[in-house]
Amino acid sequence: MATGKVRYWAAAKEAAGVAEEPFEAATLGELMTKITQNRAELARVVGRSSFLVDGSPVGKRAHEEVILGDGATVEVLPPFAGG
Repeated sequence: MATGKVRYWAAAKEAAGVAEEPFEAATLGELMTKITQNRAELARVVGRSSFLVDGSPVGKRAHEEVILGDGATVEVLPPFAGG
């Protein structure tokens, strides 16, 4: 099980109520389950978000297949308006 921090941006930050928080999870899928538990608004935002793990885009990979290393930084990037 890895430990690290998750950073929230824009609407995700507002929904989480914090800019970042520590995590303990083995995969991105496990992390998403943990951070959205009892946080309905954050779950809604996360469902539309994209993710970076240590600066690399997750893209369309299944979250359960994205392994998190110790000290990882996961960034939650909701859709941004504009262009």
